Amino acid sequence: MEGQPGSDAPAPGRSATSRAVALADLLHQECKQLLQLYQERESFLSQHVPEGGRLVTPDLCTDTPTTVDQVGHVRSALQRCLELLECLIVREVEEMGGELEGEYETVRKTVKDRLGHLLHSTGALLENGEGVCPPSPEFQCVQGLDEVEGSGSFANKQWTYRVLLELIHWTDSATQALHLLHSEREG
Repeated sequence: MEGQPGSDAPAPGRSATSRAVALADLLHQECKQLLQLYQERESFLSQHVPEGGRLVTPDLCTDTPTTVDQVGHVRSALQRCLELLECLIVREVEEMGGELEGEYETVRKTVKDRLGHLLHSTGALLENGEGVCPPSPEFQCVQGLDEVEGSGSFANKQWTYRVLLELIHWTDSATQALHLLHSEREG
């Protein structure tokens, strides 16, 4: 593309979409890294597969979703994932008696910040209101605690593991939906 007229200034939609795709790809990799660090920290969890279905299950806005609708659907799920992650952070800080400063905590903060950026980017892609689903009911951290089967440290660790799996699932879904949207807008 170098040397072509206008190659320095790609179309705004194309540029924003390609940035969102790259951001989603990076975030997905960082979520996998976060789970790996958590599994290393809580090594006994490798023998326990968390039970239960998805923690995040937003409804699709229509029966025949367009690619933009799919991006809106995934964005809604990612918003809930951010709420779960914020709850998880509060609970971990309370459980540990303060914020620790290790690699897991650094990656967790990066994931939280980058997830916020991805939500902003996908929101900008949906600016005209297309693909925007009605917001899910407001999430409260106490509600997240209800997702924990049982109580105590092990149940909290299982819930944390499930939240991290949700992040991986929904960031992968975001990557796929955004790749498709990028392909459509490029064509």
